[in-house]
Amino acid sequence: MKITASMVSELRTKTGAGMMDCKKALTEAGGNMEEAVDLLRKKGLSAAAKKADRAAAEGLVVGLAEGGCGVLVEVNAETDFVAKNANFQEFTSGVANVVLSSKPADLEALKALPFPGTGRTVAEEQTHQIATIGENINLRRFVCFDNDQGVVSFYIHGVGKIGVLVELETAKTDDERVSALARNLAMHIAAANPPYLCRDDVPAEVVEKEKDIMRTKAIESGKPEKIVEKIIAGQINKYFSEVCLLEQAYVIDPDHTVGKVVENLGKEIGGDVKLTRFARYQLGEGLEKREDDFAAEVASMTK
Repeated sequence: MKITASMVSELRTKTGAGMMDCKKALTEAGGNMEEAVDLLRKKGLSAAAKKADRAAAEGLVVGLAEGGCGVLVEVNAETDFVAKNANFQEFTSGVANVVLSSKPADLEALKALPFPGTGRTVAEEQTHQIATIGENINLRRFVCFDNDQGVVSFYIHGVGKIGVLVELETAKTDDERVSALARNLAMHIAAANPPYLCRDDVPAEVVEKEKDIMRTKAIESGKPEKIVEKIIAGQINKYFSEVCLLEQAYVIDPDHTVGKVVENLGKEIGGDVKLTRFARYQLGEGLEKREDDFAAEVASMTK
């Protein structure tokens, strides 16, 4: 059977594989499109397996929100060029939509869910994208907030470099001022990077460590022992104002803390508003970065 250009084009559309690979697969399959797809998937699985242990710390953080439900998803690739790849962007957005609609318990549950419009699971689509794009792709993490008595908003900074999710609990979910504050708070968190929501969230051992450091500094500077504890009390309050979101100076209105701004909004709209939780993802944080030797790579390609 003669393999036509339109057949090759159709197979490329179905699989995302290269033109020559599509032509070879169609030839091997005697022109049978479904067999050719299977052949390419089998070859793709083999190619993907070789790439699976390569460092992937670039990629995208994406967010979605709808009413009281919102998600953040981080998908990693080996190079920042892939973040601009349409296939990679569609895969990442597709994963976020799956999380938003299905609210899986963990990564394993997410990977077992169907990926929209493909007939494949999320895990199978991930492998397919590895074979198509030619880089290791890692579905690293996600978070989902779901609260029918609140508003959830997200903010993505720097083309997917930082993502923030914020939840405000209130009965006034339809008030646009609540949504506006939620988004502004997400921007604040992206910039200020608070580790904790409030004092109660700071582990006791962390607080004691900070106090020990403050105590040592005070004594070594010659402060009288009878006032050291008073000095520590003042300094620990300053520490909390730096690491606790509710006690940070609000970036848009530094004369007020975030907690006060939220409280004031409640008074303004005539109903309680509570900042209940947040999440902040920074792309590749804690991951090993790939270091390319481009000279060596070019040299190897010319051999």
